[in-house]
Parts: sequence; structure tokens; C-alpha cells
Amino acid sequence: MPRTASPRNASQTPPPPAARLVRRAERGGDAARQRAAVRAADHAGTEAALVEAPDALTDPVGDARVDAERRRGRGAQSNASGRYEAEARVAFDDGWQSMDDLPPFKTQVGIDAARKVITRNDSPDIPFDRSINPYRGCEHGCIYCFARPTHAYLGLSPGLDFESHLFAKPDAPELLARELSHPSYQPRMIAIGTNTDPYQPIERQYKIMRGILEVLERFGHPVGIVTKSALVMRDIDILSRMAERQLVKVGISITTLDPKLARAMEPRASTPARRLEALSALARAGVPVMAMVAPVIPALNDSEIERILEAVAHAGVREASYIMLRLPLEVRDLFREWLAANFPDRY
Repeated sequence: MPRTASPRNASQTPPPPAARLVRRAERGGDAARQRAAVRAADHAGTEAALVEAPDALTDPVGDARVDAERRRGRGAQSNASGRYEAEARVAFDDGWQSMDDLPPFKTQVGIDAARKVITRNDSPDIPFDRSINPYRGCEHGCIYCFARPTHAYLGLSPGLDFESHLFAKPDAPELLARELSHPSYQPRMIAIGTNTDPYQPIERQYKIMRGILEVLERFGHPVGIVTKSALVMRDIDILSRMAERQLVKVGISITTLDPKLARAMEPRASTPARRLEALSALARAGVPVMAMVAPVIPALNDSEIERILEAVAHAGVREASYIMLRLPLEVRDLFREWLAANFPDRY
């Protein structure tokens, strides 16, 4: 039966020491630290203890870890909640092996009934003032993804929920056409894929990104796309026509050339070989492409930078960029868990 446990004191359970590479990536996020919750957000009923929410940025999330078999093919090791929950649900074994009966984390897709699809920003740190995200959450499951904390806004976990509880915007093409048609609209480049990947696996079924591209082509509107999926090749017909009018540019991130590292770090993203194939196909079709070595993670993939640049140059790419690893909010502890589990010698 569920039982109430006494509140935990975060100061009594200090986090384990982190490697310098993790500490460097954490810098800059202190101002955003808030009181947070830790809970085991399972997809089925289970025995649990309710506890007062600790500070998730000072308290490790080991009590929210999920068995490896249940999270097969996922990036995160745990499902601790975000920073807005007042209570924590902590799974525990009651002696009847009830934990063994919990189902695996399967991808679930809800509908995001948005009224507008263009998101605007006035940040001086990024080179665009508007963007579109066809999906919330991302099935690619990249452990380092800086968009993970946004799932806390939905009352879901930035951990496994971010990879398995997804939301689609099927009305996005119609909403986009309506916004572009407004008399006061001033066209400027729209960025797509800056938060979650528009070509993640569920795009094969929903085809929202293709619908958005059809609208942008019809309106003659410029767009910049960022992805790590070879599914972008499906839309080469539209992209090549837009490229002839200088309306599009595509960036594909190549984090590593090591398929084993990619599998662990980006479990449901396209393999490095497939991404190189996509870069080559786009370049041959006349679509401006850029390779992104992102993120650069010290002691994991920084030694590959030169080899990656050689590979993308051979694929016909003439432009490249890089982004260093950063670990905002809940991503810090998620990355620590992943690093300790997969590369304990570098933790």
C-alpha cells in the first residue's frame, strides 16, 4: 500500500562529485535554479511513497531510476519530474515483485491544440526571432538535449517522459498559412528544429513537417532547418525547389562517427552514416547544407572533430559549425546519470 514518508533533507544527501567537463557545462544556469521535485513518473500504477519535493538541482535523482529493460532504446536512465511539482512519487518494491510487472516505456503521442504555431523571441543570443516546433518532446532521446526541461511545463518528466510522452501539432500547416496571410505579418527567416527535431521518428506518420514546407514554399517564405535525421531526404523535392529560390538552408548535426557512442547518446536518431548520406544527398540536390558538430563533449567526442569535418567535406559540405555542451536545469543530473552508467571512467 502507498505510505507517506518523512520529507528528505537535500543537504543530507549531497550529490556525487562530477567531472570537470560536467561542471563547466553547468555554468550559467545558476540564475535559473528553482525549487524542483523528484518523482518516479511510471506509466502504470505502482507502490509509491509521497515525499516533500527536494531541490532537484542539488539532490541526486537516483530514486527515480528505471530498470534497463523497461527503458530499452531510451537515452535517460530515470524519470524524475521537473521543477514545478510539489510532491514526489518514489517507486519501491513492496516484496511482491510488483516492480517486475511494470510495462516498458512506449511512445505515446498526444495532440497539442495550439492556436498559433510561430513562436517569437527577442533574445540577443540567437540569430533568429521566430521559430516553429511541430512536436513537443523528442523520441530521438539525446541525453544532452537542452530542450528536455521544457517538458516540466507540461507536468511531465524531462527524463524518460520527454522521449516517450510526445505531443504533435497536426494543425500546424493550416495555422502557419493563417499567420503568414495576416496583413501585418513581416516575413523573416523561420527556424525549425531549434528545440525538438522536426524529423523525429513520429514524423513518418504525421507528416507535419512536410505540410509546413509545402506552406512555406507556396508563400515563398525563407526557412532554416536543423535536424539529425535522415528522414529529411524524404522532402528533397520541396527543399530543392526552395533552394532554387534561395529560400532554404539545412543543418545536420554529426555528433560522432562512432555508431556505438551514437547509439548510447542518441538512441533513436539516425546513425552517423545515414546523416552523412543525407548531407551528401542534399548537397547533390543543390540544397545549401551545413554540418554541425554539436554538442562537443570533452573526453567523449572532442577528439573526433577533425575526422568529422573530413567526412562531411567528402560528402560535399562546405560549411560547418560547432556548439559546446551545456547542461541546463534537469539535464545536468540526467547527463551525470548517463555518464556514470555508460562511461564511469570519465565521470
